[in-house]
Amino acid sequence: MSFTVFLGNIPLWVTADDIKSWLTAENLVADNVKVIRNPETQESKGFAFIDSPNQEEMQSIIRRFDRAPLEDRLLRANPAQPPKPKSNGRIGASPSGAGSGPMGSGAPTVGDRPRRGGKNVLRKRPAGPQSAFAEELAKAL
Repeated sequence: MSFTVFLGNIPLWVTADDIKSWLTAENLVADNVKVIRNPETQESKGFAFIDSPNQEEMQSIIRRFDRAPLEDRLLRANPAQPPKPKSNGRIGASPSGAGSGPMGSGAPTVGDRPRRGGKNVLRKRPAGPQSAFAEELAKAL
């Protein structure tokens, strides 16, 4: 079983060494700390994962850092969720590429969409510009 803490809303300047020093200052133990970075720019994405040795230490880290103030923000700490399986970017696509729509057409079905707000319907964006900038851009084109 994994005892990993998700630490979110961290400033972009925070490094793994910074987090390790915070843990040490609080007498908390971590097996590993990884700040997630953009692979192209190496800039922090604003969150990290902390591997703790056991359930009790994980809960201690969460209690200490969840909603802790840092600069002008509140940190978020909670148990990390397992990674979601990666898809090829098509809604309703299966690994074989056949699709899960009617007759394997690749067309998305209502059941393929993630549930939001308790409803499971496909929604279309309203037609037309959404902001003053978009309206001006539409006029120029």
